Amino acid sequence: MYAEEAGRIILDYYGRPLPVDYKADNSPLTQADQASHRFLVEKLEALTPDIPVLSEESDPGSYASRRSWKRFWCVDPLDGTKEFVKKTTGEFTVNVALIEDGEAVLGVVHVPVQGLTYFASGGEGAYMQRSGEEPEPISTRPSLPDRLTVVASRDHAGPEVAAMLENMASEGIEVESASMGSSLKFCLVASGAADFYPRTVPTFEWDTAAAQCVVEAAGGRLMTRDGKRLAYNKEDIRNPSVFTIGDPDLDWQRWL
Repeated sequence: MYAEEAGRIILDYYGRPLPVDYKADNSPLTQADQASHRFLVEKLEALTPDIPVLSEESDPGSYASRRSWKRFWCVDPLDGTKEFVKKTTGEFTVNVALIEDGEAVLGVVHVPVQGLTYFASGGEGAYMQRSGEEPEPISTRPSLPDRLTVVASRDHAGPEVAAMLENMASEGIEVESASMGSSLKFCLVASGAADFYPRTVPTFEWDTAAAQCVVEAAGGRLMTRDGKRLAYNKEDIRNPSVFTIGDPDLDWQRWL
């Protein structure tokens, strides 16, 4: 699996002193990001030469050139670079998704440090697989009316999420908060370990595509503020605020 191979490439750099560059948006960039990017783009282009690749570390080009894409690979070669640089949590991932007509139809989220992979494809369910073991099916869980586990970003939660947590508490809901880096937050919801992941600060399409496929195949939803499903190959590849729920019946919009 290409994501696992990319993960091994990343681990060759993990723990070593590396220079850290910063992109225009002040996000970090390392040699590991670039090595994983080169590997994945080379392999995907060889596998499907007629399908373009959109990677975090590549030039997305203009919407005029992208708007005709019916299918494309959406890749984050190293999601959670801040966690990679910290060398403390191991909470970084490799994300690979296939997009068709604006929808993530195949998704792979690999966690190199844990040797753990979450994956899904349209209509075939979602799975978790540990290195050397058989895949296990995963699914979201029903939410309880008086107790919820809410996942928040370690570095990017933001004041609006804090306000949402206060609104939940004001209703008498017991809220257990969990912090985590990278796309693993989505996977906690997909695997039934959490109920709700609100993300009100910016993400890009490569941050969410693979995980959205896993969440939806596991029975959950990933939506924008108006309750619509998050779509891909938008004119602006930055996502709006996104809200991930395990139980489709959870009335999360009342906390906004």
